[in-house]
Amino acid sequence: MKRGFKTLLTVAVLVCAAGSQGAFAAPSSGKTSPATKESVQTPQAKAPDVLNAPDSEGTRVSINNASAEELAKGLNGVGLKKAQAIVSYREEYGPFKTVDDLKQVPGMGNSLVERNLSHLKL
Repeated sequence: MKRGFKTLLTVAVLVCAAGSQGAFAAPSSGKTSPATKESVQTPQAKAPDVLNAPDSEGTRVSINNASAEELAKGLNGVGLKKAQAIVSYREEYGPFKTVDDLKQVPGMGNSLVERNLSHLKL
């Protein structure tokens, strides 16, 4: 029984050592494949474009002045029906005092308002 346990333990250690061989390997001498360089550079090159996209558009929609069409166009996940509900609520209760008041509009949940905070202004 002892011999079987030792054999099993030895096999387990050898399997783990073989599996972790890449973790203990010395780093290469600075030569990287072109594919590795491209994959590292590509996300860095795209990141500024993604970050600058909302700033370059500069589209912030006023929830107190915009029409239903402007709201539907400027807000993510808001179609013409929800935009019309925003306008109807505004006409009935007066202008919004805070952007969070938008959560009181039927069909506008917390997540939808939070998702569009960067696109909204009073």
